[in-house]
Amino acid sequence: MIVCHVWDADYPWDVRVEKICDSLLKKHEVHLVCRNAKRRARYEYAQGLHIHRLPCLPERFGGLNGLIGFPAFFNPLWIYEIWKTVRRTKADVIVVRDLPLAWTALGVGRLLGLPVVLDMAENYPAMIQDIWDYQGFSVVNFLVRNPSLIRLVERVSVRRCDHVLAVVEESRTRLMSLGVDSARTSLVINTPTSGRWVESTCVRGADIVRDPRSLTVLYLGLLEWARGIETAIRAIPLVRKRLPHVKLVIVGSGRHEADFKQVVAQLGLQDSVQFLGWLDYTKAIEVIKECDIGLVPHHATESWNTTIPNKLFDYMSMGKPVIVSNAKPTKRIVQEEKCGKVFEEQNAEDLSRAILELENEFVRKEMGRNGREAVATKYNWAVDEERLLRALDLAVAGGK
Repeated sequence: MIVCHVWDADYPWDVRVEKICDSLLKKHEVHLVCRNAKRRARYEYAQGLHIHRLPCLPERFGGLNGLIGFPAFFNPLWIYEIWKTVRRTKADVIVVRDLPLAWTALGVGRLLGLPVVLDMAENYPAMIQDIWDYQGFSVVNFLVRNPSLIRLVERVSVRRCDHVLAVVEESRTRLMSLGVDSARTSLVINTPTSGRWVESTCVRGADIVRDPRSLTVLYLGLLEWARGIETAIRAIPLVRKRLPHVKLVIVGSGRHEADFKQVVAQLGLQDSVQFLGWLDYTKAIEVIKECDIGLVPHHATESWNTTIPNKLFDYMSMGKPVIVSNAKPTKRIVQEEKCGKVFEEQNAEDLSRAILELENEFVRKEMGRNGREAVATKYNWAVDEERLLRALDLAVAGGK
């Protein structure tokens, strides 16, 4: 089978796109159509994957290059590139990641008589709503980040696609509430590949400053308001009353990074909170190894009540106990697997309580073992790869 996979950003790199492409390549030929904001080669063949990038403007045009490649469903450049790739490769199915290009993929698919699979890696309308809730109204947000329009796109897309991949059980339940037949949905979770966490045992190079007497808590991911990083920062002074050497390590970058650094400065926590910036995956894994607790402090918004972050399973796979907010998916998994603690979202005092409850090293190791066992037996990409391949077969068979 020949698969056309549509991704609305540059590639490399995205961990879910990489995992899906690698899995599909075990049985199929895969052509990835992606954005080209970084002005890379239009075509690249890498480890069996055919990468087709959008045209790009020369450097002298500056930011205009990003504008012409903006992933809007009505963008003629995306429409043409997807159509051209599908026609040239004689693709049998289109897999499109998330909502921005769902209508585009559906249009091309229906025009050429091909099934379309939508990979809903997140609750996209709710994610955009989180941005609105923090930033407020603006003309730019109204035009390109309008939750009402995005919800309309979602309602049409999930009902018209031949199959939908949900990232967590709560997301699958939401899809069915939108009128999607359960037979047209499959669970493909953001779980780690065995190679990622087995190979990580020999990785070195993290630049983490650590006091051997300290308890080190790690946040790994995008630095955005709805991910609860400010709550984590504000919990540290409360923990320091009993554990003076506690440290919060923050790995990542994002639109609200400067805001979080300002909170650290206001609270005088420069010695207790360390920002490492964005790290590549291997270095990020090394940081996980050197820390004591993995943190997922996301706000329990609609977005995080129906989405599961990669980092939860990354922490678990490395044998680290986790602390999560009471967002539904993370709370459910942590309680079921007995691999960490749950705190009330946006409650710094309750988060400090959870951190202090993991002060005991024996407790941390026991919960870490539980998490690692859960990944080894249940929450791993070998399981989700089977679901992915089966979903693709169902979509293609249903279209014949």
